[in-house]
Amino acid sequence: MVDTASSPIPALGGAALEGLKVVEFAHVIAGPLAGTLLADLGAEVIHVDDPEHGDPGRKMGPPKDGTYLWWKVAARNKRSVTIDLRTPDGQAVARELVRWADVVITNFRVNTLAKWGLDWESVHAENPTAIYLQVTGFGAKSSRANTPGFGKVGEARSGVVYVTGFPDGPPVHTGFSHADTVTALMGAYAVTASLHRRDTDPNFDGEWIDLALFESLFRLIEWQIIFNDQLGTIPERAGNQLAVSPAAVINTYRSADDVWLTVTSGTPRSVRNVAELVGIPLDKVSTVEQQAEQKDELDRRLGEWIGSRSADDCLVEMAQLEVVASRIFSAADILEDETYQELGDIITIDDDDLGPVRMQGVIPRLANHPGRVWRTGPGLGEDNELVYKKFLGMDDDRYEQLRNQGVIS
Repeated sequence: MVDTASSPIPALGGAALEGLKVVEFAHVIAGPLAGTLLADLGAEVIHVDDPEHGDPGRKMGPPKDGTYLWWKVAARNKRSVTIDLRTPDGQAVARELVRWADVVITNFRVNTLAKWGLDWESVHAENPTAIYLQVTGFGAKSSRANTPGFGKVGEARSGVVYVTGFPDGPPVHTGFSHADTVTALMGAYAVTASLHRRDTDPNFDGEWIDLALFESLFRLIEWQIIFNDQLGTIPERAGNQLAVSPAAVINTYRSADDVWLTVTSGTPRSVRNVAELVGIPLDKVSTVEQQAEQKDELDRRLGEWIGSRSADDCLVEMAQLEVVASRIFSAADILEDETYQELGDIITIDDDDLGPVRMQGVIPRLANHPGRVWRTGPGLGEDNELVYKKFLGMDDDRYEQLRNQGVIS
């Protein structure tokens, strides 16, 4: 498989995380995506699948001709091995992977992991310098440690959903796995922080990263907490505006040719640019206080201004006055956008089942030690022989015995 994204700067050596060894005893989204983010930057990531059913993520979303599409990007750059973790022999193999790994990622129930010998205490005893990322619904150390949790519940608990939507409507979830994906990103960040500590501390004794599905989003909305604590107010839904915004203009508007645009301001100067655009005298918006007073009038006039013009005309004229605006992109818009293409954010990669497919490139981009996409999501147990025989040094007799017993497939 070939990553066709080009880099204007040649890599200096390998990818940033080349040589890092990761094993995932995790399924669906949050835990595995953390591994994918590490794999994109060069880590060797082994995803452990159930031999019979595999990861439920293998059948998420719509298929094309029987091939499920989500998996192809969700599990890219990984190796798949199979282990029946319910068996003693399978648990013995899992311990070998733990000893091999630098990082262990889990998101099964706490009691299940303890039963399999894959909880923090067991992993730490097996590999004292391992970094252990554990994702749960409510935190592995809370009284609800074993309560099942999914991403939408995490979003609901985080404070994000409460402020999303219109004032006269219900709270609205975002249209993707928001809590899962942000948790994965926070988890990957915590892993790299722990790796720095491991590599600079001669007394490093492993690390346990305990992340609940609501915590990462909660961390990103901290202004809600201090406002409620200090002012006694609860920020409410404000539609496409913000309950708390850095400046007076932010909303979405429909153009005369039925295209949705977003316009935003983040500084007093950017608000003055909008005022100039819609004909409000600048002496009425010279201070932050005046801009707040003119907020509704700015919004009304901007809506009328955009509603009487085509989207292309609006964007050209707004760019001339440095009014920050954009079309609201669909997936089709993204695939056609020049800037996405220039940055290499859309790549084409060959897939064994589908042929050439397009997907996100590696983000973030590292100029000197970039990541790459070298495969789409692997088939079930596709890497059993490589991992067990080469990585773990398993001999042929034991490998065949485990296969015959159904411990691996």
